[in-house]
Amino acid sequence: MCGILGVMANTPVNQLLYDGLMVLQHRGQDAAGIATAEGNTFHLHKGPGLVRDVFRTRNMRALPGNWGIGHVRYPTAGSAYNFAEAQPFYVNSPFGIVLGHNGNLTNAEQLKEQMFRLDRRHINTNSDSEVLLNVLAHELQAAAHGYELDVDSIFQAVAGVHRRCRGAYAVVALIAGYGLLAFRDPHGIRPLVYGENQTEQGMEYLVASESVALDTLGFQVVRDIEPGEAVFVDLNHQLHSRQCAQQPMYAPCIFEYVYLARPDTVIDGVSVYESRLAMGELLAEKIRANIPVDQIDVVIPIPDSSRPSAMQLAQALNIPFREGFVKNRYVGRTFIMPGQAMRRKSVRQKLNTVGQEFMGKRVLLVDDSIVRGTTSREIVEMARSAGATKVYFASAAPPVRYPNVYGIDMPTRAELIATGRSDAQIAAEIGVDALVYQDIEALKQSVTRLRPDLTVFDASCFDGCYITGDIDDYYLDAAEGKGSGKPAKNGEDDGEGRASQMVLGLGNGGAEA
Repeated sequence: MCGILGVMANTPVNQLLYDGLMVLQHRGQDAAGIATAEGNTFHLHKGPGLVRDVFRTRNMRALPGNWGIGHVRYPTAGSAYNFAEAQPFYVNSPFGIVLGHNGNLTNAEQLKEQMFRLDRRHINTNSDSEVLLNVLAHELQAAAHGYELDVDSIFQAVAGVHRRCRGAYAVVALIAGYGLLAFRDPHGIRPLVYGENQTEQGMEYLVASESVALDTLGFQVVRDIEPGEAVFVDLNHQLHSRQCAQQPMYAPCIFEYVYLARPDTVIDGVSVYESRLAMGELLAEKIRANIPVDQIDVVIPIPDSSRPSAMQLAQALNIPFREGFVKNRYVGRTFIMPGQAMRRKSVRQKLNTVGQEFMGKRVLLVDDSIVRGTTSREIVEMARSAGATKVYFASAAPPVRYPNVYGIDMPTRAELIATGRSDAQIAAEIGVDALVYQDIEALKQSVTRLRPDLTVFDASCFDGCYITGDIDDYYLDAAEGKGSGKPAKNGEDDGEGRASQMVLGLGNGGAEA
């Protein structure tokens, strides 16, 4: 997952984009970047680390312009940082384009070959986002009238992207001399929403991965961008939208509701917070059927994503809810950290127990999910060390048995604790007295009950059914390094991490740099 922003305003947008990226920081902590447009010039600064570390006062001053995009990066392969793969990406042929992408293309390797062999475009990195940018640039060239674009040709180019690209992609892009473009893949796997703000100078527009960015920046949410839809805001601040996919369907990633999104956001018309409450309520029913409720003294959430589910679960079971862990908010999310060794080391730095909530008690720990099991095992040991007499564990999500190929760091089946193990074996692995998982249908129901017409989801990490229909064992073997060709992922190569400030002079055409 990554976080993206795009804005068309009437005043300088550098501070607006910075503030928006701070709100979306949970979606990526590996790198950050902002590109702004002023006349025919793009100004770009990006670098490794958190937003607050990448941008200094001098960097902000070097980002003039009333429209721009921002990106926080999350590496889908979980390896060392490569500076060249920080976003936004830029090309200047046949039009100056700067692009930010959230998701992962599943046919990036094939597209990369096409780019070189047929489209005569060179890809500099292993990032699928650069591939996506060049596909868009090529489709714009094919749809243009000479070196001139209009709204129809821009939407025609997005339709071409949909025909060629597979996987998950929510995109924001600046097209020099024309405006701000945003679009979403035909399944709507990754979220994208837009809003508006009426000012004395005229209407302003903001596109973001999550509605919370619009809320905090003072924009009114208009609606989610539909699967396959493109939204274009021209330099006169006129908004145009069009469905560009032939057979779009709603199939959002259900893991957004479980873990990825902030609880105060709304995705595709569903409150993430309310969906997590529903997860807790439905999970309580399964706990009641598997663990004698009178043997549980207290319900304790593992902060932070599981808190709404744990509160609702405790209420449904009529068991006291307590905060038993204190979180150090200056340590990164363990799920995003590269490498098992660092992940294991960070758990006890990140969480500490409130001893009196465990001493002599039979505790039910509630987490949003169990992925690798490393964190869960450490937390169970902490609970026992704090004096818990029994430790039960409940997951608000089903067992994660399959890799996610749409932009979440679950690269190998071998890393997933649930792959090839029964619930009893997993319980033994993490050291609990009993383990209860949410059922997959109950998880889907937690969202569907809030929006009845939303019935199809990408839940591939739980059920192995990949919504794009192009994933098989050969692909998964390749992604795990067992095959001959490894699909491109953001963040696979090692590289020197450093910030970069660029000023890009642009025209509406010309040779590629």
